[in-house]
Amino acid sequence: MNAIRDIDSLVDPTHDELARQGFVSRLRKHVMKDVADTMRDAYDNAVMPSFVTTHGREPETGEEVRDAISNNLTYRVWSSLRYNAQEMVWESVREEVERQLPDMISIADQASHSNSHGGSLTLDPELAMPDYVDTMDVHLMPGCWQDEHAEGDVAQGAIYAHGGQVFRGSLLPSKTRSGVAASVSKWLSIRYPEFKPEKILETGCTIGNNLFPYKDIYPDAELTGVDVAAPCLRYANARAVARGVDAHFSQQNAETLDFTDNSFDLVVSSFFFHELSVEATKRVLAECRRVLKPGGMMVHMELPPSSQVDAYYNFFLDWDNEHNNEPHYRDFRSRECADLMASAGFSADEYFTASIPDVGGADPAYFRQVALGEAEPPKHGIYTSWGLFGAVKAA
Repeated sequence: MNAIRDIDSLVDPTHDELARQGFVSRLRKHVMKDVADTMRDAYDNAVMPSFVTTHGREPETGEEVRDAISNNLTYRVWSSLRYNAQEMVWESVREEVERQLPDMISIADQASHSNSHGGSLTLDPELAMPDYVDTMDVHLMPGCWQDEHAEGDVAQGAIYAHGGQVFRGSLLPSKTRSGVAASVSKWLSIRYPEFKPEKILETGCTIGNNLFPYKDIYPDAELTGVDVAAPCLRYANARAVARGVDAHFSQQNAETLDFTDNSFDLVVSSFFFHELSVEATKRVLAECRRVLKPGGMMVHMELPPSSQVDAYYNFFLDWDNEHNNEPHYRDFRSRECADLMASAGFSADEYFTASIPDVGGADPAYFRQVALGEAEPPKHGIYTSWGLFGAVKAA
């Protein structure tokens, strides 16, 4: 039995807090599905025909769709609801986190001094925050990932953990999504059955959600997660200790990793690069290549490049660029992943892309067929499928 209590369990919402969180989850689902469908009808039946009348063609880019629809009442309602629902996600868990924060800090401190799980936590108080993290509250989350207001603070990690459940609708019934790491690790085990990574690195690991599941497929692998945010790393380490997961967490900027060349068999990330500037992305990819062993693999889950989806879907995805404090979103998506990989030193022979279903929501036989290239992969859809790009480093 682990001596340290699971830090997640300390946040115990009251009846009213839980009801509020359920409401926010349902509101987001309503906005992202029902109201969004109504907005699409308004676009198809009014906005787009008006654009065609004026320009003699349909909109060709997400920006053209955005400009055309910006004064439409349905869009304005949808956008306002979506923005407010996003703020409500974090506010719905704030009071319970603040109430239990002293105990969470105490548990995280105990975990940082525990070696029972075989992992470690290494923080760098002198690390300079990159501007794409430090200058804005990404995802409209107050304090972003890195703000600290007490010694040993874990509040941002806790808010991200529990607010994330509200955001993803984890509190709602019929939840089947397993997530990125569970899906990618299962895909790897089917697609590359002989690949048995001994050392796995995740860049931008936050609280470990997309690092821990690799242990389920590769139980003997050594896990390492890096992030710039100390509160998230403290929280991740406390989770690892309570679960008996031997993971190492290190506060580093992935643009300049301190690991030696050829250190890892597998390098992964999830929803990471669209938060970075394109120049920072190129530096991170170059670092990933440097620390990857010959014959090792790199797999990143990301949003689809704009060239792969239609103008309306580009508009829908890129809403976050203007309204969710993600100013690099569109610029990243405007680039071809192959070009970004080439700029980091990967050859065309090393590079690959894939689209896979979420392992929790897909029929197992279909998932296996997609992994083996025997079935048509799913089209992109947030939380129902995952777009991957990566490389197998030449031996």
